[in-house]
Amino acid sequence: MSEYEILRLIWWALLGVLLIGFAVMDGFDLGTAALLPFVARTDTERRVAINTVGPVWEGNQVWFILGGGSIFAAWPMLYAASFSGFYLAMFLVLATLILRPAGFKFRSKIENPTWRTFWDYALFAGGIVPATVFGVAFGNLFEGVPFGFDNMMRMHTSITLLSLLNPFALLCGLVSLSMIVFHGASWLNYKASGMVKQRANAAMLYAAIAFIVLFTLAGVFLGQIDGFSIVGTIAHDGPSNPLLKTVTRVPHGWFANVTAHPALLLTLIAAYGGCVLAVLLRRFPGYAMLCSALVPLGTIATAGAALFPFLMPSSSEPDASLTVWDASSSSLTLAIMLGCVVLMLPVVLIYTTIVYRVLRGPVNASDVENSHTAY
Repeated sequence: MSEYEILRLIWWALLGVLLIGFAVMDGFDLGTAALLPFVARTDTERRVAINTVGPVWEGNQVWFILGGGSIFAAWPMLYAASFSGFYLAMFLVLATLILRPAGFKFRSKIENPTWRTFWDYALFAGGIVPATVFGVAFGNLFEGVPFGFDNMMRMHTSITLLSLLNPFALLCGLVSLSMIVFHGASWLNYKASGMVKQRANAAMLYAAIAFIVLFTLAGVFLGQIDGFSIVGTIAHDGPSNPLLKTVTRVPHGWFANVTAHPALLLTLIAAYGGCVLAVLLRRFPGYAMLCSALVPLGTIATAGAALFPFLMPSSSEPDASLTVWDASSSSLTLAIMLGCVVLMLPVVLIYTTIVYRVLRGPVNASDVENSHTAY
């Protein structure tokens, strides 16, 4: 294997790590917000739920920024095609994500029920919309996205917001939402107290059932979708020009990688197993939370393993599909960025560990009622 090929594989793996990091770390923030109207029924209970994530959500958001930055620098064509094609969907995500800091900061500034209820539902929207849209985006990758390039490598697309809302993509959106809600319920079961903890404990079971059913249905549905396959060979260390290959649609093609490498089934085992174990260990919240983290890890790893080597297949011009082998930055850029990751990622991990260590312990009603700094 050449150095360029190895760097491309490393950055494909790092992209997966960053996506999983975002889903695990920021996922329980989104899940907590999505559960807010259901697990917290009084103002104090809602403050308890909000303050379980209040001190850490900004740090967790770093994974989202790192993911976007890595796509921009390591996979520029993927960045251009996805952010341009999914522009309205991304705008919807950003608009609801903007509601999160506003909700955290403004909610408790005024002791008015109408004011606080408004921000409660703003936080709810900031949790449910991104979780669903990210799943819809993944679903569209399996369906293929209508885009292509001319001979000057200028992208053209016929993507619309409504075209993204096809049945399989919506099903994937529900899978993502149930996964995030389950993770959020696990977090509240671990970090909250009182009735919020009890309701979150019960919500874990319902969210787990929803995830298992929806994830299984998505797998069955995926078997009916034609996959993408590269015809012949492609230079793994060749130039980043997606028009230099030939791609065809293949029935049941998305199962080809698992068929060729059965060890990839471990990703499915992680998703299902983590979900079941977390429910069984609900009386041991710390262990349940760790098992819950396996659900987004296994789900995203399953999707990545099925898609490989494709990053963004094209339904209208399959030969223009973006793959690991023809959509990356130069070898020098990938090498320099990898050095930055080796230096900075441990800092992020160490800082995150320290923060969670300092902020350990449950959030009680007395903590928010007797504090001038609580949200």
